[in-house]
Amino acid sequence: MKQLLMLAIGSTLLLTSCSKSSDESTNVSPVPTVNNAVSGDVSGTWTKGNTYNITGHIQVPASQSLVIQEGVNIVFSDSTVKPEFIVRGNLYVVGTSANPVKFTVPDAWKTSTNQFGNLWGGIIAAQTCTELLLDNAILEYGGAVTTENSPSVKAGLYKAMAGNHVPAVNYANINGKLVIVNSRLNNQNEDGFYIEGGKVIIANNRIYTTGVSGGDAINIKSGVQADVANNLIYSPNTNALKLSNNGDRTPQAYVIGYNNTIVNAGWRRPTIKGGSIWVEMAVRAELYNNLLANDRFGIKRDPKNPEDSRSKVSNNLYYGYTQDGITGFTPSTEILAGTSDVMSKTVGDNDPKFVNYPLNTESKNAAFNTAWDFRLQSGSPAIGKGTTSFTPMYATTGLTFANGSTYKSPAPSTTIGAYGTN
Repeated sequence: MKQLLMLAIGSTLLLTSCSKSSDESTNVSPVPTVNNAVSGDVSGTWTKGNTYNITGHIQVPASQSLVIQEGVNIVFSDSTVKPEFIVRGNLYVVGTSANPVKFTVPDAWKTSTNQFGNLWGGIIAAQTCTELLLDNAILEYGGAVTTENSPSVKAGLYKAMAGNHVPAVNYANINGKLVIVNSRLNNQNEDGFYIEGGKVIIANNRIYTTGVSGGDAINIKSGVQADVANNLIYSPNTNALKLSNNGDRTPQAYVIGYNNTIVNAGWRRPTIKGGSIWVEMAVRAELYNNLLANDRFGIKRDPKNPEDSRSKVSNNLYYGYTQDGITGFTPSTEILAGTSDVMSKTVGDNDPKFVNYPLNTESKNAAFNTAWDFRLQSGSPAIGKGTTSFTPMYATTGLTFANGSTYKSPAPSTTIGAYGTN
């Protein structure tokens, strides 16, 4: 997987660190603790390796911050309340690949009955949240339905009414910063990331088993300027990326989506909305080097509410195992044609040669096998067919957070898709 560059963190970080003792033999690692019945206002630092059992709604107050260190487990353990996590201040989640931060539920709840979550709310940021960072985080089994008593409804956040499934992350500050990298989202009831404002990087993530009756993996609205890259998105109910300027906020929605791998998207949605990438309502979208395998549609547009005329599409690879798949991405008034695309014209043409994924997997399958490997074997038609003749928004200066860290968008690759070769 292409790596996202993270600059060094200075001594003035909000994150704390421990200096080594002169006598290494006297160092004793702290024993992880379990913090039960956590609810209400939270801030400060949740320290490495500890567990926090959430039994009620929690909130980071305005003008305060919460730092969550590597290996922390946040367990939403009240099946009646189904807690929401409201962020009025700032949130910094900084895990590692070896010790990610987990937003989860008790293991006993992770059953086939709860395949699509609905067991806790989500992370919902108010417009007073200027910075939200998720690095090496796992978010699973969320998407609970709002009620009249939900904090998000009472505060006028997200859709501000009862009866809506909460996304895993909702961000809405047009002047703020949102970075979600190196993370995993799975077993989510509807939308994964629902973004209504801000400078945004979403990169190097894995998203699967999302959406029942609707739900897009990444749903972007007006007010957002985003780089979306190197993500694997498997079998979203509706779209992997839904890109829209809906909401009429300034700035206009502008998204550069590149080097993503999108597999089996849209087949579980019975209406025409399900597909791989959807563009509409004057969104400015640039879509390059995306590998679209066995998706219901190609890059779909709304002719009645079209995308911005400056939008660009090129160097994407389309593979279809069935004739329905081939038909679904054939260019038309509703399916965008790109330049220099690698497109199957017959069933099975341009096999991407994944290292380990059976291309005959049922198109409506939502269960993800963690043994699958979406890297490419030698001889794949995706190798060398991408373009690097564009510049992501945050590739040079990046986005810098108050905790001292800077994140840059990944460099584009001429190998189409998220992972490169084996």
